[in-house]
Amino acid sequence: MYIHTNFPVIRQLSQAASTDLSNIRLVATDMDGTLTRRGKFSAALLQALEDLAANEIKVLIVTGRSAGWVSGLSNLLPVVGAIAENGGLFYPSEQEKPIALTPIPDLGEHRQRLGLAFAELKTQFPQIQESADNRFRITDWTFDVAALSPDELQTLGNLCQQMGWGFTYSNVQCHIKPQGQEKARGLLQVLREYLPEFTAEQTITVGDSPNDESLFDQRYFPISVGVANVLKYANQLQHQPTYMTTAAEGEGFCELSSYILQSLQIQHKI
Repeated sequence: MYIHTNFPVIRQLSQAASTDLSNIRLVATDMDGTLTRRGKFSAALLQALEDLAANEIKVLIVTGRSAGWVSGLSNLLPVVGAIAENGGLFYPSEQEKPIALTPIPDLGEHRQRLGLAFAELKTQFPQIQESADNRFRITDWTFDVAALSPDELQTLGNLCQQMGWGFTYSNVQCHIKPQGQEKARGLLQVLREYLPEFTAEQTITVGDSPNDESLFDQRYFPISVGVANVLKYANQLQHQPTYMTTAAEGEGFCELSSYILQSLQIQHKI
């Protein structure tokens, strides 16, 4: 885990040049704390998704949530699909079966090994509890992040690394996962193999917490946005978002949506 000694400064989204945003054709966004507001989808958020779709701006959800959750969302929301489990699986819209982005030869053995890793963590952190949606997962294993301090999260990450696993966390959950499985890698694979009509330069990535950090890496995606609540974690992120919204959570996403649509209108008038 990366810790900044100086609090980073992230530019406000209002400082983004309209030309940067007018080139955007795909919004790849986290869900919890980014699309949601207090854990729910708002009417304003659903309208923003509809407005983007009406202007031929596609939205792809990139979440740490489980396969069981995401299989439904990818069909119920006006999106082109969803990546689940921090880059582990891809659910194209209108397709029930997921596409594996992380190759796992034996899923039964994989789940068993994840369970053993969690049991080992529990010997040192007896308070951690398996997440309610863990039973619906395929590639990773989750437990609730509540009440864990930054130092404890760093220790958990080190322990996972020693056992040969990757580790990340969001504002909701901690994830024990295959090493190298992360949102950016999953997204790049989906762009390359399943959505080749979109380039990384035409994609804007959006998030709010440490498991979104790879989406903020400018080596992969030149323009990224953190909704305002990303500041809670900003000093723990090695890669910072290019811009930050004024509003938090789903309202921040709606703010971004408005800026993108305004930039398109300016472009059409020129």
